[in-house]
Amino acid sequence: MRLREALAQDALDALFAERYADEPFVQVGGGMPAPQRLAGANTCHVAAFADERSGSAIVVSALDNLVKGAAGQAIQNVNIALGLDERAGLTTLGVWP
Repeated sequence: MRLREALAQDALDALFAERYADEPFVQVGGGMPAPQRLAGANTCHVAAFADERSGSAIVVSALDNLVKGAAGQAIQNVNIALGLDERAGLTTLGVWP
């Protein structure tokens, strides 16, 4: 994505970390997301890579589309609708290896 102004990698990391700090199922940073590590988890891994030369950023994310994409999302929504902790019955850890 094009940025309003060029950002250094550490500034971009801080921006994403701040934005997702209160999201229990979003993990930011740690290098390129590895989909195999997310199998069975209701987690989305996000990484952003700054390109100061072009003033843009490349954002990469990965998730298990069965857990985070469908069934897990339904459980999370029901938890919220019923006033429960949105993490109830869900895990952030995958089953790999």
